[in-house]
Amino acid sequence: MHPTNQSHSQSRRNFLAGAGGGMGMLACASLAQAESGSDVHQRHFAPRAKRVIWLFMHGGPSHVDLFDPKPALSKYSGQPLPESFGNVMTRRDVKKNPLLATIRRFRPRGQSGLEISEFLPNIADHADDLCVIRSMHGDSVNHPQSVYQMNTGSILMGSPSVGSWVAYGLGSENQNMPAFVVLPDPGGGLKGGPPAWGNGYLPASFQGVTMRPGASPILDLQPQPGVTAQQQKHDLSLIHKLNRRHLEERDSDDRLTARVKAYELAFRMQSEAPELVDIQQETQQTKQMYGIDQKETREFGERCLLARRMLESGVRFVQLYSGDTNGWDAHANVDKNHTEYCQRTDKPIAGLLQDLKQRGLMEDTLVIWGGEFGRMPMSEQGKG
Repeated sequence: MHPTNQSHSQSRRNFLAGAGGGMGMLACASLAQAESGSDVHQRHFAPRAKRVIWLFMHGGPSHVDLFDPKPALSKYSGQPLPESFGNVMTRRDVKKNPLLATIRRFRPRGQSGLEISEFLPNIADHADDLCVIRSMHGDSVNHPQSVYQMNTGSILMGSPSVGSWVAYGLGSENQNMPAFVVLPDPGGGLKGGPPAWGNGYLPASFQGVTMRPGASPILDLQPQPGVTAQQQKHDLSLIHKLNRRHLEERDSDDRLTARVKAYELAFRMQSEAPELVDIQQETQQTKQMYGIDQKETREFGERCLLARRMLESGVRFVQLYSGDTNGWDAHANVDKNHTEYCQRTDKPIAGLLQDLKQRGLMEDTLVIWGGEFGRMPMSEQGKG
């Protein structure tokens, strides 16, 4: 290394560029070893997942009432928390908010004996297809930061979401559809907002694309009435040329590049997206499996079915939200809140698992169920 002096001093930009180049060479060496058959990191199992459906229960579903039984809660229900909690709670809160027993009974399910709450009878039928992780923990007690951490690994906004990484690494299997699609709750609102499915420091074209069921899956996608396909193609061609010229003059600005690609993708999607979201093509039996024939489960069932159709069309990552701004946030009444949201989602999710399995998609599809965090096992306002 050169000694530190004026002639050899480096700017921060040059240092990071050099370091990045070095990391790139290491990555290339790793790829070369993999191609030559020398696998440095021996795996216990070969990776199988090619696509992901993430069912995000927004608001903080109570793990101790759904998938993580705590028998001692029933024994000590109504008693104050141990003194060991004094470092995170005031003595007054410990006395005011005693332990709260599990609301619904747990029992073993399937051959595995996995214990699942009676809140989720339909998902429980798929117990032997589930892997329940009970060791996770977060770094924040606030919803927005926890939503970010669950999606990006950081409590601060600005990091790429998991869906963006999958889109960046694997791309889409269908050039007429985005690789990463988000199906938000129609009630609106998410604590943390769209950065939860943002691209962070990855190119902007890898952020999640929000879609909805119905005739207009993406707002403003269709051309104005009276504009023919030929006119639109001509207009887009002109916009494309102007954008390319603009881009060349601005050192390939990432945001402008993403806008150019968005125009191109939107044009290709105009013919495919409306057909994709038209679930009337599905059989009545399939609709019933997702609960679309019932009022309580219709809306969420339609989005679960839409997620399966997207996977079949080549979309890599679909994130489906349950719960508006408050959602599963059961401060006032756990039983009332979770009864409502479990009724909305239990049957559609079980139908999705069954449908994926019978179509052979479960073999290489990862389905994730979870929220931004669980709950401390103490009462709030008596029933919350």
